[in-house]
Amino acid sequence: MTKKIAFLGLGNMGIPIAQNLINARHEVSVYNRSAVKAQQLTGNFQLASSPAEAVADKDFIFTMLADDDSLNQVCKGENGFILALKKGAIHISMSTIAPETAANLNEMHQKNGSFYLSSPVFGRPTAAAEAKLFICLSGQEQAKQLAKPLLEQVGQAVYDFGEDVKAANVLKLTGNFMIMASMETMAEAFTLAEKNGLDRKQVADFFGNTVFNAPIYKNYGTLIANNNYQPVGFKSTLGFKDARLASKMALDAEMPAPLLNLVYNRLLGAIAQGKGEQDWAESIAKGVSNDAGI
Repeated sequence: MTKKIAFLGLGNMGIPIAQNLINARHEVSVYNRSAVKAQQLTGNFQLASSPAEAVADKDFIFTMLADDDSLNQVCKGENGFILALKKGAIHISMSTIAPETAANLNEMHQKNGSFYLSSPVFGRPTAAAEAKLFICLSGQEQAKQLAKPLLEQVGQAVYDFGEDVKAANVLKLTGNFMIMASMETMAEAFTLAEKNGLDRKQVADFFGNTVFNAPIYKNYGTLIANNNYQPVGFKSTLGFKDARLASKMALDAEMPAPLLNLVYNRLLGAIAQGKGEQDWAESIAKGVSNDAGI
């Protein structure tokens, strides 16, 4: 059934997700601060000049934005969409943000008569294009049931983490930490093997097909083993943002996290060297290689 949808945020992840909704023949309006990004979309859609214009008369609003500040600006900044929402509209926030930000936005939606759902995703842009994302979800139950059919059109599975809107964001941050830690582990292991005379590609292939036969080790392992990080799937600035949010979450919980501190500093070091635009896997892996003198 055709739904009225607004999609805000046409970055590396937003473009393929929006395209899948357009391909499903929904009535889609899109907004991006840089309108030229919409030229990458094909099919029937409307290009809005502001967030408020994009959401007019829409039942579902998807946001896929870089960080908390961007999401807050689109929601409640100049020409923000919160006050323009129709009653009962459902905001599906796919951004990786602090749990506290999700709670604050949820409170705003409740006062406005609309609904807020946290729905961050796992998967790189290629997975988004193939509608193979793993989607996390938390928020009000009735709103989740209405949103799930749409989420199932852009992902391979939807995992429900209850009615607390913070829950899906907690899960996303812990998951991104696990990905960073896995990349550090692979980079160190492959570099150790290389310094002892083995071919790092052969090592990655062996582990990716045997005891570490999992998507993260196979996909990121291939990138790290081949030193091939193009096209950039996830910028180091965004990876560092997630490491920073996870570090704050650990600090607030009074939980020591030495491995989290390690990857935090890997990414911060890359940004300090002017390499924030490179893939986060490259920043972590090349940090290890440089430390090892290769």
